[in-house]
Amino acid sequence: MTTEDLLYSLVQLFEHLEIPYFITGSVAAMTYGESRFTSDVDIVAVLRGEHVAPFCAAFPPPNYYLSADAMRAAIRDHRQFNVLHITEGVKADIMVPRISDFNQSRLARCRPEHVGSRGVAMVASPEDVMLKKMEYYKQGQSEKHLRDIIGMLRICPYPIDHAYLSNWAAKLDVLDIWQMILDRLRAPSTDDASTDNQQDSQ
Repeated sequence: MTTEDLLYSLVQLFEHLEIPYFITGSVAAMTYGESRFTSDVDIVAVLRGEHVAPFCAAFPPPNYYLSADAMRAAIRDHRQFNVLHITEGVKADIMVPRISDFNQSRLARCRPEHVGSRGVAMVASPEDVMLKKMEYYKQGQSEKHLRDIIGMLRICPYPIDHAYLSNWAAKLDVLDIWQMILDRLRAPSTDDASTDNQQDSQ
């Protein structure tokens, strides 16, 4: 069982039950940007109480850990629960979104993308992945979120909607982080500086 195996097991279940969902977090960032190791997948899904039983049936013990009580609480309180493959340690964090303008926008803008080598899944737009990572950076100051964002800005195969990013960064109170990212992106890289120094010494 790999992260990709778990992801597509969940995707098949979402699609079978006609549950709106999208992948976000590190897996989404790698879809649009630079690859790095992750053993977790983050998924936003619009779940209801009637989905608890088929989820528990699809991911039963002893191979999986899925708490029906935790899933019900996540649906009730709009928070996350986990699906864990016990022996392999791969995990999915499934988040039940609150009703908000931003979450409605994320759901409307998600798109089918090739994720890994297994097939197509719904993935948050690159702009929405970046905005959530700005929020996570604001909460925990983890540089990995900034690296992921800069990687997407540098190599994303799609045009980036900077107006959308600036608009929502202001609404989400992360505009200062967005500006810091743009400043870093414009700054000469370490490789560029090293090349300049070599040329100056010749």
